[in-house]
Amino acid sequence: MKILMVLTSHAQLGDTGKPTGFWLEEFAAPFYLLKDEGAEIVLASPRGGQPPLDPKSAEEQAQTAMTRRFEADSEARARLASTFRLDEVSAVDFDALFFPGGHGPLWDLTENPVAISLIEGFIDAGKPVAAVCHAPAVLLNARGPDGEYLVKGKLVTGFANSEEAGVELTDVVPFLLEDELRARGGQYSKGDDWGPYVRVDGLLITGQNPASSEPAAEALIRLLEIRGVAGGASSG
Repeated sequence: MKILMVLTSHAQLGDTGKPTGFWLEEFAAPFYLLKDEGAEIVLASPRGGQPPLDPKSAEEQAQTAMTRRFEADSEARARLASTFRLDEVSAVDFDALFFPGGHGPLWDLTENPVAISLIEGFIDAGKPVAAVCHAPAVLLNARGPDGEYLVKGKLVTGFANSEEAGVELTDVVPFLLEDELRARGGQYSKGDDWGPYVRVDGLLITGQNPASSEPAAEALIRLLEIRGVAGGASSG
């Protein structure tokens, strides 16, 4: 199987002057779970090259076995430093699409026409799309084959309003993801703050927060197995 992972290129947290980017655990956990299943993983971002890392996700309290594995993996770090540009990849070449979160996607992926087109291309081809934490924001403006918002009527989750308040960024982010998913007609639900919580509805997989990145990747693997996509072989 061949998986496209798309990360943010956005490095500034609103007007605060503070850095942001992608959240390390939300990249590392899916990357290795999929890799260990035999997946070929291609990394992309809006600008290509090295995606910005949210420095808070590199602090000791945010580390997991998967993030430590990544830090010790020089090959993976080199690959992350040279992501493809979004306009250099196509849905036809992959079996599934995965978006790690972090606050960055709120700014540079939510209204990105190339990202939206990619999502719609995967869905139109019957291929799964997964997103965790803030990354379900990338689904907000995508539309299904019926022309309706892709999340309309779908079971979805994402970073909760209460979690945004917990990190004291409610007044910094451009919008609250929970509110916007509901506004697009998504059947939003959440679990406990900071606990793992994943929703699967058809081809859509969404995870609530960093702790949800591993179970979201596991859900994607199960969905690909159901579709008969074996490890190491692409159907695209």
